[in-house]
Amino acid sequence: MAGIKKDNHYVPQAYLRRWQTGNQILTYRLLVPHENWPHWKVHSPKSIAKLQHLYTYFSGSQDSDEIEHWLDSDFEQPGLASIAKVVKEAKLNPEDWQNLFRFALAQSVRTPTGLERFLKRQDETLEKILESSMGESVAKFEAAQASGTKFETPPAVDPHSKLPLKLSRIKNDDGSESIQAKVLSGRKFWIWQLEHILKNTVNRMPALRWTILHAPAYTSWPTTDNPLTRIWDGPNGKLSLEGGWGVPGTKIFLPLSPKHLLFAQVGQRPPRRGTVVSLHEAAYIRTMILYGASRYVFSTDTHDIAECRPRTVSQKQFDEERKRWADWHVTQSEEEANYPNL
Repeated sequence: MAGIKKDNHYVPQAYLRRWQTGNQILTYRLLVPHENWPHWKVHSPKSIAKLQHLYTYFSGSQDSDEIEHWLDSDFEQPGLASIAKVVKEAKLNPEDWQNLFRFALAQSVRTPTGLERFLKRQDETLEKILESSMGESVAKFEAAQASGTKFETPPAVDPHSKLPLKLSRIKNDDGSESIQAKVLSGRKFWIWQLEHILKNTVNRMPALRWTILHAPAYTSWPTTDNPLTRIWDGPNGKLSLEGGWGVPGTKIFLPLSPKHLLFAQVGQRPPRRGTVVSLHEAAYIRTMILYGASRYVFSTDTHDIAECRPRTVSQKQFDEERKRWADWHVTQSEEEANYPNL
C-alpha cells in the first residue's frame, strides 16, 4: 500500500486553520470516556477531523485513494481559494460563489455524519427499492415477450462507476428462474453515492442565492466535524437538520471563519453580503451549528458551548466507537475483496 494517503481529513486542514489560535485549535469533544476528561483541548489541524482510510477502497487488485485526491483538487482547493477572498473582504466573482457552493455540498456528504446518514437510509429503503425496480423490469420484459415486441434494454451500468451492484440469474427449486441482486452496502457504495452527487446531481440542483453574513461584536461562529447545516422549520415548529436543498424555507449555512458565514435560504432573497446579524439571530445560528455536530466542535472561544451542547460520557460507547473505526479499513477491504466486480 505504498504511497496511499491513509489519513483522510474529512474536514480540510486549511479550512480548520481559520479557527487557529497560534498553531492550535480549541476542540470540544462530544463523546468522552469519563467525567474527568477536559471539556476543551488544543489540537493541531493535522491531528483532528480525520480517519484512516475513510475514502480508500479496494479497486479489484489494490487499494485506491483516488477519491481523496479528487476531493482535494476539485472541491477543497478551489473552495479554499474563494474562502480566502471572503476573509479578505475581496470582491467575489460567479466562479467564487460556485466554488463555495461546491465546497459546501462536498462537506454535506463526505463526513462520517454523511456516511452514517447514507447507511441508515440504505438499511431502511434499499431492499424495497431493489424489489420494486426489479419487479417493474421483469413485468416489462414479460409483457414484451407476450406481445412479441422487442424489449428495450436499459443502458448498462458504467463499469467504471464503482457501483457495487451485481445482477445474476438463479434457478429456483421448482425449475423456474429469477434475478438476484447483490449490493455491497458499505464504504464502496457510499463512495459511489458521493461521486454521483458531486459529479451528476450537483449539475441538477436548484440555483441558490448565496451571501456572507457576519457575526456581531463579541460573538463568533464555531465550526464542527459536520460543518454544513441545513435547517428546516417543519409543521408545528418542529426543526429538522436534514432540510432539502430544494425545499422552500430551508436555511443552509457553513461557517467560513469565526466571523464569516456562507448563507442561503431556499426561495428567499438573501441579505446583502457583509450584513451583521442580530444577537438573537447569531444565537440561533450558533445553536444550530452545535446541534449539527457529531463528535467535535472547534471554536476560538468557549462561551456557552458546553452548556448548549452537553457531551455524552460513556466508556463503553467511547471504546466501541474507537474499535469500529480502528477496524474500518480491514473489515471494509475484506468485504470489497470478496465482492464480485461487475
